[in-house]
Amino acid sequence: MPSRGRLAPTPTGLLHAGHARTFALAAERARGAGLVMRIEDLDRDRCRAEFAAAALEDLRWLGIEWTEGPDVGGPHAPYEQGRRGAWFLEVWRRLEASGAIYPSPHSRRDVELAATAPHGPAAREEPLFPPALRPASWHRASAPGRVAWRFRVPDGRVIEFTDGRLGTVCRTAGVDFGDFVVWRRDDLAAYELAVVADDHAMEIEEVVRGEDLLTSTARQILLYETLGWEPPRWFHAPLVVDAGGRRLAKRSGGVAIRELRARGVGPADVLTWSAP
Repeated sequence: MPSRGRLAPTPTGLLHAGHARTFALAAERARGAGLVMRIEDLDRDRCRAEFAAAALEDLRWLGIEWTEGPDVGGPHAPYEQGRRGAWFLEVWRRLEASGAIYPSPHSRRDVELAATAPHGPAAREEPLFPPALRPASWHRASAPGRVAWRFRVPDGRVIEFTDGRLGTVCRTAGVDFGDFVVWRRDDLAAYELAVVADDHAMEIEEVVRGEDLLTSTARQILLYETLGWEPPRWFHAPLVVDAGGRRLAKRSGGVAIRELRARGVGPADVLTWSAP
């Protein structure tokens, strides 16, 4: 059955063919149930308005239309995460009141250098936050301030969820991922908090995204549980790779939707080429 879904481009560069396929799949699965367009522009240093505008234009060129969001309207505006700080702060306060998060002044470099940092499977993607760096206690706060805040994961717990394509997926807290950032030291919501907060507020029923975010889904399930919210369903699409088998990235040359358009490639050909 179609489920209310969303498109959530991050405007740090031009969309590539991999984005085209994932967003087309999201639109297909949400057909008739509502599709939200949300610009995830929290990274002040890398996000650009021109990339956001290009994403909207490219997706419309592909024939992908949304029912709520920029140029359409709807009850959940504004749809730019950079303008939704008050809502994210409210969610941070709920997490802080639960005792599930704590202030963490440690940088990524601190974590990498920590002698007790484990080197399990997740170390290839990012260093696991060592439990030894968790504070024994901290002062309650009414605002996050200029310090990062982390979610304390239940070490050893297996987070299991059903993916619409892959079936049962499991991740183990403290092994596949450690305590993760929910609020950044530049006083902005981090990705995991912002996505959960907005998917809940916008009543998203199914999240369609790339399978590189499977571990992120496990983190987000913990946030949903702590906040007492029902999580959406999940569908993780296969990644599109280049001729060398490498996952496409925005810095990849020659595969941006805009570049393919300029070479005379049509919308249907872009989607066919990027299909798994």
